[in-house]
Amino acid sequence: MRSDRAPTDHTRWRVFPERAELVAEAAALMLARAREAIATRGAFYLVLAGGQTPLDVYARLATASAEWSRWHWYFGDERCLPTGDGGRNDTAIRRAWLDRIAASPDQVHAIPAERGAEAAARAYDAVLAGVGDFDLVLLGLGEDGHTASLFPGRSWPADRDVLAVHDAPKPPPERVTLSAARLARARRVLFLVTGASKRAAVAAWHAGAELPARAVRGQVEVWLDAEAAPEALSHSGAP
Repeated sequence: MRSDRAPTDHTRWRVFPERAELVAEAAALMLARAREAIATRGAFYLVLAGGQTPLDVYARLATASAEWSRWHWYFGDERCLPTGDGGRNDTAIRRAWLDRIAASPDQVHAIPAERGAEAAARAYDAVLAGVGDFDLVLLGLGEDGHTASLFPGRSWPADRDVLAVHDAPKPPPERVTLSAARLARARRVLFLVTGASKRAAVAAWHAGAELPARAVRGQVEVWLDAEAAPEALSHSGAP
């Protein structure tokens, strides 16, 4: 079921003084959005990002109390590595969070990247065929402006929800990723960006550069710690 909404760019930026505060606020937001979605629609549909900052959020959630039986976890991208490999996003996320709570296997919708990029993309496209707008999509930002496994300088089919990636500039080159359009089909999109190494990419994005992160349009929020915030945002603070 596809949404008829035409996504527009409503990006909001928020800077946190400390990374730890961002992590705590993100965990609290996820729990609040879950409660709202479950009360309104009976379930919570969440897309997960890899990376250390999201992993810290997930580890915090592992100690929280929630109606986990109503959550459904999806993944924004995955590396084509064997099941259980430590380099996979789903492996790291399971260790930090999902293996530590009462989550049924049929609620965790992993990308079967061990099959190879093309076969896995087809399989995950079928998984998402009956899924409407996500309640929340979490994303990160690479130093080059990539998000999920959407890298700069690449073109992506506009009519696909899930893409096979064969030439990623970071290892491994074979990956599977949700498209920018599918990531944008969400009631809320939240980027979590921390560290001074991301500052140049954030500055370029904020200035209007056509980076992959900017292609995810809709109800988008970008949460930064002070180290990641360029001068144009460093005094904006929290709303």
